[in-house]
Amino acid sequence: MDILNKLIATPLRTAIAGALALAVPAALAIPLEPAAAQGDQLDQVVAALRGITTMKADFAQTDRNGQTLRGVLTMKAPGRIRFEYEKSANMLIVSNGRSITFIDYDVAQKTRWPIGNSPLGALLDPSKDVKRYGKLIPTGNPDVLSIEVFDPKKPEYGRITLIMTRSPDSPGGLKLSSWVALDAQNKRATVRLSNHRYGVPVADSAFTYREPRSATGRPN
Repeated sequence: MDILNKLIATPLRTAIAGALALAVPAALAIPLEPAAAQGDQLDQVVAALRGITTMKADFAQTDRNGQTLRGVLTMKAPGRIRFEYEKSANMLIVSNGRSITFIDYDVAQKTRWPIGNSPLGALLDPSKDVKRYGKLIPTGNPDVLSIEVFDPKKPEYGRITLIMTRSPDSPGGLKLSSWVALDAQNKRATVRLSNHRYGVPVADSAFTYREPRSATGRPN
């Protein structure tokens, strides 16, 4: 079971899934750019993601029923990420650079995956995943890049589509605006970012977590 399946395994956790507001269906009719141009733009995307030393941003996740959860996303190179959810969602997602851990404090459970087994690997290791498996999806807007990342040899890992917008104030001139991920069952998870802050102080302790405890008080 990958991280997307886990996150949508209960009705409460379906707030992790949703639709991407920046989707551009009409773009399907636009011809693809030449392979050389695609390669150049993928290099730009990789450089922009790798240029994030630290970042904080507000996030919103909306499920297919219109429910939304909000919180703060923290990233720090290399490969560390934290989704700090609002108080109504007693859970946490955190990566220490090697693995991603999902903690559900309501049921005192945690699950861990290698970074490479999750669509989030495209964010945490872009030189490996975006460069090797990324494909530009035409948007019809030169200021918006849509990049689908999918390993056809490992469809069980799902796919992720990153939406990058031109932004002179962002590393590499591109801002990660949102992404949508699909698991092997075609269930969708969406994140939209706002209020990006780059180069902010982030302690390594931000990528640790409090152990969940059962009713007996013992950590699970």
